[in-house]
Amino acid sequence: MAKTQSVQASGTVAPWLGIALVVILFDQLTKIAVMRVLEYATPYPLAPFFNLLLIFNRGAAFSFLAAAGGWQRWAFTALGIVAALVIVYLLKRHGNQRLFCTALSLIMGGALGNVIDRLVHRHVIDFLDFHVGGWHWPAFNLADSAITIGAALLVLDELRRVRGAR
Repeated sequence: MAKTQSVQASGTVAPWLGIALVVILFDQLTKIAVMRVLEYATPYPLAPFFNLLLIFNRGAAFSFLAAAGGWQRWAFTALGIVAALVIVYLLKRHGNQRLFCTALSLIMGGALGNVIDRLVHRHVIDFLDFHVGGWHWPAFNLADSAITIGAALLVLDELRRVRGAR
């Protein structure tokens, strides 16, 4: 009887983990810098639509569950770790799909950057504050940016895949 292989590794995971590591390093270095330079909750205008603004987020995106009793720290930490493990599995399985793996690497790097904050500081450090008039987008950080860009690349990858299947 012939032996078949149902799932075959499609390449090495190292370059994709390297991208995630670069995201984590830049995220953590920027957070260290703003913690040393900025005063908490004091806006530092850099453009008519952009401030640096050091704030701490105990919740998730847009401060979701920030006022919960503390359990959210561990729930979001666990979620980030589980997401990273699933992403490593997907990277191993689809290592030759460049756009897909780039997207996953950005998401993993961003998720782990925020997990590090939760474990070390008990909150996520945010500092990018975009605004128009009196309306401010919730402050965010480089990890959040990497997650958002990664998600957009996943959508683009899927649209390209669907278009190619026609």
